[in-house]
This record gives sequence, structure tokens and C-alpha cells, in this order.
Amino acid sequence: MTEIISVRFKSGGKDYYFNPNGMQVQEGQEVIIETAKGMECATCVKGNSMIDEEELISPLRPVVCIATPGDLRQLEENRKKEARAFQICQQKIAEHGLEMKLIEVEYSFDGSKILFFFTADGRVDFRALVKDLASVFRTRIELRQIGVRDEAKMLGGLGVCGRAYCCSTFLNDFHPVSIKMAKTQNLSLNPTKISGACGRLMCCLKYEQDAYQDLIKRAPKQDSLVETPDGVGAVCQVNLLRETSKVILDSDPDSPQVYPNSELTVVRSGKGRRPAGYEKSEEDEARPVPQQRREQTAPARERENPSSRESSGTPERRPARSSYQRQPQENDPPAAPEQEEPRRSRPHYRRHRSHNKGGQSGSEA
Repeated sequence: MTEIISVRFKSGGKDYYFNPNGMQVQEGQEVIIETAKGMECATCVKGNSMIDEEELISPLRPVVCIATPGDLRQLEENRKKEARAFQICQQKIAEHGLEMKLIEVEYSFDGSKILFFFTADGRVDFRALVKDLASVFRTRIELRQIGVRDEAKMLGGLGVCGRAYCCSTFLNDFHPVSIKMAKTQNLSLNPTKISGACGRLMCCLKYEQDAYQDLIKRAPKQDSLVETPDGVGAVCQVNLLRETSKVILDSDPDSPQVYPNSELTVVRSGKGRRPAGYEKSEEDEARPVPQQRREQTAPARERENPSSRESSGTPERRPARSSYQRQPQENDPPAAPEQEEPRRSRPHYRRHRSHNKGGQSGSEA
């Protein structure tokens, strides 16, 4: 077992383990720690505790000391310097005409390095910009390009649910989210409905994915053949959250019934042919079609079999006349007989032979 404390550098960031070095650190205290980048100030999110050495990925770095009032004043001064550096960097970006968006500026605790975060559509050549910033601040300059999800995490804001972004409050890592999760949860596939402020799929789709996958395993598929307390039927609708299914019974297809999934026995999963012993009886096949179904399917039957209109007694619709035609009257003069147009004779083309000087024609030797 090893004694550790858990610290966090930013709100909503990752938690890191450090060696307390014999000090008792309370939750919420600011501590000065040694990192690979130098001295940094972090907030303790979990006090002294013991964990197994197997959980440690790398050797623990020690805690230098608990932050003093002077260290906290230094931290406030760095925040003011960051606001000034942000404005200067924006001016330099405009002067160089670079297509990049500055997101955040971060000063190291000892002021030995300034880190600029930005977003861009592609690669940006910022070498001239780094030289100008180094000449202004006289310290080490580093520019880092980030993605749109990291941008939303740094800037923060309110989501469509009315709460602060999950990534900026409690999410430590970005988990992969796919459109398949929205399909599994039966959500609208409209991008505006399932996308966050960053333009990517919302992280909250991942929260209930495991629960939906477990519910799908216990629920019958659509169009499955099942046995119910009232007989055999086909599933026409499934409610995953309530764990119920609507079934069309063979004995009464006009009134579907809702049953809990625990009362159903799946005979055939999904579509397919009915197994032996579950075929429809002759009475079910000969049962007349309900009036509502008959009205809906009548136009389709008429298109397939036009003679059915005559047998049903429905008068056939005649196409409307495109123009008015005058009917002949008794006093009208007799119409002149129609004369046939003279048949035009095809022109006769006479074939001529062309003789060469040598006594040979084009077709005969």
C-alpha cells in the first residue's frame, strides 16, 4: 500500500496522484508540486489515502509544500498576465493574417513558460508569430492546437439541458460516441438534436448506452412470433424503458394487446416463416378483412385488378374532355368526303458507272 493525494490542475480536468511526502493535506487546499514542466500549483481533490501499488502507472512525484499566501498572490498575478497576453497574441495573429482562433493562455507558476491554445481548420505556420511573442514576453513560448471538444471544455457554457457542459464540470476524458448509440436509444437522428455546442455528438449519449443494451437483450425483436397468455401473436411495437411489447394476436388481429416482456415466450425471433405447429388456421386465413383495412387497401386492389370496379358496382370514371366538340345538326350541309392524300413516289436514283482512263471502272475490272 502507498500513501497518495489526488490533485487537479483545472476545473473539470484529470486527477493525478502525488506523494504527500509526509504532509497532511486536506481536500480543497492549494499545493505546490513538481511536474515534468516545472513547479505548478494545483488543488487537492482527495486527501491522504492508501492505494495498491498496482494502480500506480508511473513513479509518484513529491509534493513540495502547501501553498502560502505569497504563492496565492503569485497565482493571481499570473491570471492578470494571462489576460494581457491574450490580447497581445490576438493582435499579432491579425497582423500576420493567420487563420487561427485563440482559445486560452496559460502561464506556468514560476513564469518560465507561456502556453497558447488555439483552434484551426488545418495546419498553420506560426513560426513568425512565435518569434514576435518571444520578443515581447522574453520567455519561452509554446503554441498548441486543440480540437473543438477541447475548446468547449475550456470555454464552458450551458447545454440544451440547461446545465453546464459535462466536459467542463466532471468529465475527465472524452469517451468515443457514435451514431449507433442514438439508433439504439431510439432517438431522432437529426444532427441538431443530438449534437452539442462543439458540433460533435453529445457526450451524454454514452451514459445510458449500457442500460439500453441490457434492455435490448431482454426484449423481443420487432415482428417476432411470441406466445402470450391469450395465444400466439406477432410483436408490432416494443417499449424498452417500460419493458413491454404490443402484440397482434392471431385470434383477434384488430385489437393489439400490451404485455410485459416477462410474460412472453419467443417462438421466432424477428421476421421469417412460422415454425411447425404455429401456422395460421383456415379460420384465421378466411377471416374477413376489417372495414378500415378494406377502405385503405381498395385503391391498391383496383390498380392491380381493374375489373374489380365493375363487379363492385362502382361507376368507372371517364377522363374529362380537353375541349368542346360541336354535335352535328339536321340543317348542316353534308360533309365533304375526305380525300386521300396522293401517295408520293420515291425519287429514282440512277446508278452511273464511272470509267477510268485506263479502261477500268470502279466496280468492274
